[in-house]
Amino acid sequence: MAYRSTQTARRELSDLALTQGGYFTAKQATAVGYGKRHLDYHVKAGNFERVERGLFRLPTVALSEHDDLIRLSLWSRGRDDQPQAVVSHETALGVHGLGELLPKHTHLTVPRSFRKKAPAGCLLHKADLASDEAEQREGFRVTKPLRTLVDAAGTERVPQDQLNQIVARALSEGLVRRAKLDAVVRQEPSHSRLARALAAAG
Repeated sequence: MAYRSTQTARRELSDLALTQGGYFTAKQATAVGYGKRHLDYHVKAGNFERVERGLFRLPTVALSEHDDLIRLSLWSRGRDDQPQAVVSHETALGVHGLGELLPKHTHLTVPRSFRKKAPAGCLLHKADLASDEAEQREGFRVTKPLRTLVDAAGTERVPQDQLNQIVARALSEGLVRRAKLDAVVRQEPSHSRLARALAAAG
């Protein structure tokens, strides 16, 4: 019976870690039956890797294409162990395959109440996103294309000519409906750059 319980815990932890690029938190491990003593044992045995305080990884899982975004998502977790950050702005453009921008920073949107200091190379944007403005990927959330385009249009970091190309591509690939973008421009006159990109798209 004890052996079956151990196997069940191992399977549940593995299944969970696979949805997070191989990572899992100490609280998640505890929830499926691993105590601190078990975690320490498996780290020493090489079954788990200790990434940082409270965060572990299964070394048998290959690194995800977006390993850095998964790590940042888990870094942002609150006291409830739930990630707070959402990949956004220029970084989200890359996730959605829009444009050829090479941003200097990894952009994350966090709740206005978020208090952690941004890691090196990361730029935090404070905003309380609606539930329908983000979508789940493997191990992290990202702003949906519509919100991503609005964010990109709201910064001079994305030149107008590139924004024009990005909006045209999003429309041609069906990532966003023109009617939705038109509605955003009508509701918020300050989105002049987005309006120009729509006009350029024809």
